[in-house]
Amino acid sequence: MAIVLGPNQYGKAQTHLVRVYRDTPRHEIRDLTVSTALRGDFANAHIEGDQRDVLPTDTQKNTVFALAKERGVGAIEDFALLLADHFLSRTPAAEGARVEIEEAPWQRIQVDGDGHAHSFVRSGLGTRTTVVNVDGRGTDRTAHVVSGLTDLTVLKSTGSEFHGFLTDSYTTLAETDDRILATSLIARWRYSRTDLAWDETFSSVRDLLLARFAEIHSYALQQTLHGMGRSVLDAHPDIAEIKFSAPNKHHFLVDLSPFGVDNPNEVFYAADRPYGLIEADVVRDDAPDAGSAWHAVPGWV
Repeated sequence: MAIVLGPNQYGKAQTHLVRVYRDTPRHEIRDLTVSTALRGDFANAHIEGDQRDVLPTDTQKNTVFALAKERGVGAIEDFALLLADHFLSRTPAAEGARVEIEEAPWQRIQVDGDGHAHSFVRSGLGTRTTVVNVDGRGTDRTAHVVSGLTDLTVLKSTGSEFHGFLTDSYTTLAETDDRILATSLIARWRYSRTDLAWDETFSSVRDLLLARFAEIHSYALQQTLHGMGRSVLDAHPDIAEIKFSAPNKHHFLVDLSPFGVDNPNEVFYAADRPYGLIEADVVRDDAPDAGSAWHAVPGWV
């Protein structure tokens, strides 16, 4: 029996970058958290402690800041691709690079109906994300982009049912034809191309997800997610698949009958745990092979 080194990668996690554009009196702000990683032939570092093939993680951090100034921060997908290719060009032993970016949503503070030139407030429309995996260089290069959003908290106060489910001797959950449906949604979608209008596509997908969540009369969160996913794939042929992770944020009707008070679906106890967790993948049957697209993407294998 031999003991060998298995798959490995290394990098710099959670580099918090704030890029302010001050070219005019009306400033722009970008707030990114960037995690980078390299994979390849780094056996000497692990087995012998020989670092000659290792581009330090501190260098990776410095590169994020330097390229944000030198090249600017456009769409986070383009910035991630730029970083991945840069690291591969500087690290001969690396065979692949992974860059994950989360962008915090800031909006201008409104003063007398106008957006202030240099004051901002965090918005509640979720956190934009991307994970880019690049393998190889030159003609052998392949790149995969998985974009998405997290922390998109949505609720509908009616238009949701849950009944007809499997029961056994331990079932206590009552059936209902009118309940609150709420979740803090994570959605990630895989592109089949890397030359898209990223910002416009992201906005369109987010708007579709919100609209379909509102419009679908839900018999289960699973059915709602499937309908949301189908709408995204129907509207965007360059998206190969979309994956969801949706914790069911339960709202339980409070029994006020001991106090002689009726409660017609108006007062609820919001429970934070335990919670149902629904995960689903909506995919085209002719989608191109995912390759390394989902490599180390949080929450997905």
